[in-house]
Amino acid sequence: MLPLLQDLSRAIQEQRYITISYEKSTNKEVVTRKLSPLGICFSEYYFYLTAYMDREERSKIPKELQDFPTIYRLDRIHSLIVEEEHYQVPSYTSRYQEAEFRKRIQFMYGGRLQQVTFTYVGHDIDAILDRLPTATITWYEEETHTYHIRAEVYGTGIWR
Repeated sequence: MLPLLQDLSRAIQEQRYITISYEKSTNKEVVTRKLSPLGICFSEYYFYLTAYMDREERSKIPKELQDFPTIYRLDRIHSLIVEEEHYQVPSYTSRYQEAEFRKRIQFMYGGRLQQVTFTYVGHDIDAILDRLPTATITWYEEETHTYHIRAEVYGTGIWR
């Protein structure tokens, strides 16, 4: 795992495209992807790569998901090639910001940014607020310990 982490870190730092062979979780099919790597993070016992697919690959997925990064679990990467070709980093204001991304991603499932609202009944609201850093309490009923929560999250991971 360490050589893979080192190669990915170098590619991110040097803004180089990578090509990976990746085993999908759904059907175990191995696919090849050309990516612009953005960052590496650790969550729920695994390392993950956040990256944008190249333009050709993005055109194969639903339009509403094309503007968002994809997430790859590192232990499912079968091979990695760091390409000579560089990609452009967006301007400072629109570039990938890992801390902000992590606040809005649940269980490492990518997808579009969305607002979710739900009701929580219980005494320990901190467990919810810790897991959802963007969450706000929109109303609270003290007698029943009922909270109405609104949060901003990427993808469908929050529902799994």
